[in-house]
Amino acid sequence: MGRAFVVVVGHGPDLEREEGAASVLRGLGAEARTLDLWDDPAQLFHDGADNAARAIVIEAIERPDLAVAALRAMRREPQLERVGAIVAVTVSQVARVEPSSGFDDFVLTPYVPAELYARIRMIEWRLSEFATEERMKVGSIVIDRSARDVTVGGSAITLTAKEFSLLAYLSERRGRVVSRRELLARVWGNQYEGGARTVDIHVRRLRA
Repeated sequence: MGRAFVVVVGHGPDLEREEGAASVLRGLGAEARTLDLWDDPAQLFHDGADNAARAIVIEAIERPDLAVAALRAMRREPQLERVGAIVAVTVSQVARVEPSSGFDDFVLTPYVPAELYARIRMIEWRLSEFATEERMKVGSIVIDRSARDVTVGGSAITLTAKEFSLLAYLSERRGRVVSRRELLARVWGNQYEGGARTVDIHVRRLRA
């Protein structure tokens, strides 16, 4: 099984420069694969190994508009559709990075190696999902079962005991259809004698 790698996209002749993202990441011990702005991203997976991309760094440093076009092309590759993406820009170009561009973060050049790696790890964390006996993460939501705490994007959220139990139950079964009857039985318990509308009210509060 191959190692996870970072994709560095940019202008071909500049991709392997000493101060570029690929060289910086390799110097930190990470695997980096390079791709020209207009090349087919499918070739990143040509070796047949069970490799996965950790992140995408696009180095259209003076042309954020080209970076957006390159990101759209990358997203058409199924194996890169949900991988976090960072755009590298100079200080003079950072104001041109639009929030709607599709990037998860940006990094300034010249690179500070520790910052570049930290930003990659941050988007990996934000986009990751996992579940253990004590903690569960779904997108930006982290549920701590033992402490009965919930955070969203790092911010603590105050929930009632029933709201917490409902959120935990729905998160464990994400992607499945769950009926009101099931929720009443599993979250409220068989002794509950109220109406099913309480489920709608609690779900509305969670969404808010």
